[in-house]
Amino acid sequence: MKATSVRANNRRHAFEVGTACGRLVFPYVKADPPPTPEDAVTHAYVDDELDREGFTYTLASGVEGSVHVDQVLEYNRDPRYMRDQLLYRLTLEAERRLAASPLSKREVIRRLGTSPTQFYRLLDPTNYRKSIDGVLELLRVLECDVDLVVRP
Repeated sequence: MKATSVRANNRRHAFEVGTACGRLVFPYVKADPPPTPEDAVTHAYVDDELDREGFTYTLASGVEGSVHVDQVLEYNRDPRYMRDQLLYRLTLEAERRLAASPLSKREVIRRLGTSPTQFYRLLDPTNYRKSIDGVLELLRVLECDVDLVVRP
């Protein structure tokens, strides 16, 4: 996801970041180096060198810092970002379980009732268009139980 705008809000002690999913805040204390009242933000801009996927800020002391948009999405618990992270972690676990399984890939594909192409799409950790259902089904074929834990 791309950042479309950024503004330093010294009253709230946070950056206000514009994205395709709306305006999100990112507190100064989460940035590295963190701006302080003694070393305030003098300039913040969406950085083309980060492919517009983050922003860079300059402090009064001349020190620069950068924040990737993923940090902002994670801090704000963006539902789409959280879904993608869950899908990524499930896919990596499926890859590990498949490597440790005595079942051949051909047998797993047969049990899933799918094509080899679709099977390899399920195993691609960068493919975020696949469904969580498909990865859960793959884990079931690999005889894994998946529990979802919700913490306060």
